[in-house]
Amino acid sequence: MLAGQLIAPVTSDMRKRQKFTLGNKMADTQSTKNESSEGGFSLLSLFRRPEAGAAAGFVLIFLFFSFFGWDKNFLTPLGASTWLNFASKVGIIAIPIGFLMIAGELDISVGAVIPAGGIVLAMAVEIFGFNFWVAVLFSFAVAAAIGWINGMLVTRTQVPSLIVTLATLFVVAGLNAYVSKQIAGTTQHSLPDVGAISEFLMGDYHSLVIGEGESAFTIFRSLQSSFFIWIVVAVMCFYILHVSPWGNWIFAMGGDQESARNAGIPTNRLKIALFMLSAMAAALVGMTEAVLANTASTTTQFGMIFNTIICVVVGGVLLTGGFGTVTGVVFGTLTFGIVFQGINFTTFDKDLNMLFIGALLLIAVLMNDTFRNLATSASTSKKK
Repeated sequence: MLAGQLIAPVTSDMRKRQKFTLGNKMADTQSTKNESSEGGFSLLSLFRRPEAGAAAGFVLIFLFFSFFGWDKNFLTPLGASTWLNFASKVGIIAIPIGFLMIAGELDISVGAVIPAGGIVLAMAVEIFGFNFWVAVLFSFAVAAAIGWINGMLVTRTQVPSLIVTLATLFVVAGLNAYVSKQIAGTTQHSLPDVGAISEFLMGDYHSLVIGEGESAFTIFRSLQSSFFIWIVVAVMCFYILHVSPWGNWIFAMGGDQESARNAGIPTNRLKIALFMLSAMAAALVGMTEAVLANTASTTTQFGMIFNTIICVVVGGVLLTGGFGTVTGVVFGTLTFGIVFQGINFTTFDKDLNMLFIGALLLIAVLMNDTFRNLATSASTSKKK
């Protein structure tokens, strides 16, 4: 189902005002729906989808690196696991960040919440003797509190979320180091054995091979638990954004927040919930890394901030808000994962990695805008 097509369970008057709020974005999406229902499959309808540019970019990048990385096993199950494992960790955070950007906000504090999730889990198990799953819930609670503070500050002070979460980034980073040293005397924490089942679910390598010997066929190899968690997160977030009434509210906030509030949408509560979701996703990544490595560090992951934003933008989410899909963010994350890791499978100089990423970001934005403008122009011409 296309983003923004769902009708929230509100009154008739509220639906009219909400439709007006979303302006051309909702009108274009609804037009796509009508074209598809009247004439069956429509290429124009396909191009109008927010994820169309991201999907096309993914195909092109995949073919490019498949060709140049053929001799270095880019397409093998083990080679694919390299960029899929990287993409999964970025992707778990990128989808909630995409929610915030669709709603017109941004959260860059995730760079400090990631290590916070890992060290809270490690200290809760190692020092305080918590059961592993109780420690996981405690780590989620700490992350949720950070997200709640971000949301409250943004909604109550009207300070831009970029500034608020930038401040939170450094505050949490400082607390990570300070609290770690005060309680444990170190910024490096070891995580004791958490048990086979817990490790299997949260931080292990998984392979699936059918058959034995020379006739064996490998479905996937050395995929981390984070990859399967990413799939679960993507499915759940797809339901929230594209099926549940909350998704329409998120799009409405990004289209025109004041009109959305006048239409009866609880914008402040929803915004706080989105910040909490973003922080909890970051903590989840930190916990999976801690379980996988049996250790946690207070090192702030500044790179992850930019990685998630790049994935969201490549995935077709507008920086101005009100437009985007979960599917597009997934494609954007896969594309970024290939570009970031794929150069290791080619003969290109590794120093060109950042050049590839910068070019990818620019091309993706241009491609997404081109797809959207061409489809809109074609639709307008068709109506005339």
